[in-house]
Amino acid sequence: MELLAIVGSLRKRSYNLRLAHTVRERFADRFTLQIADIGSLPFFNEDLEESPPEAVEQFRGQIARADGVFIITPEYNWSVPGVLKNAIDWASRGSRPLIGKPVMVMGVSNGVVGTLRSQLHMREILASAGVRAAVLPPAGNEVLIRTGGDKFDGEKGLLADEDTLAFIDRKVGSFLGFIEDAAVPSGLK
Repeated sequence: MELLAIVGSLRKRSYNLRLAHTVRERFADRFTLQIADIGSLPFFNEDLEESPPEAVEQFRGQIARADGVFIITPEYNWSVPGVLKNAIDWASRGSRPLIGKPVMVMGVSNGVVGTLRSQLHMREILASAGVRAAVLPPAGNEVLIRTGGDKFDGEKGLLADEDTLAFIDRKVGSFLGFIEDAAVPSGLK
């Protein structure tokens, strides 16, 4: 199984990027995980829509080839980071590779409510007409990692908090089941 992570922070030591690396390492026996380079995408410009830059085409291709997508978002000013919104805007045009694509939203922050507001906004964006992703239902599947600074290993940079890791294992397992269910034709379920 091939999955893609779209991380909404460009910071090299971002907790959200470190979460993506943790998931990739922990589940290496179950899937491969690529991390999209959304920092290379230009600002969305409708004038470029007919002939998008190569970085946009590569990004759309990564989404199209993936069996599922993790959107791992920090929260900036109570919402989605601009770089992440820009990436989703590019994916909502042209081939629209997120339509029907299984997606799981996760996030880490230093605050006490995790990335709740950002994830709520992201879910609204993912339901929009040009995106229409198949988002893992939030009931019982929210991954809102709070006080992130206390939960990562300083040396390796990966998530180290055992309770949080056990929680991630369960939720990613739910997402893998969601992907597998989405792959089975409805007449065979």
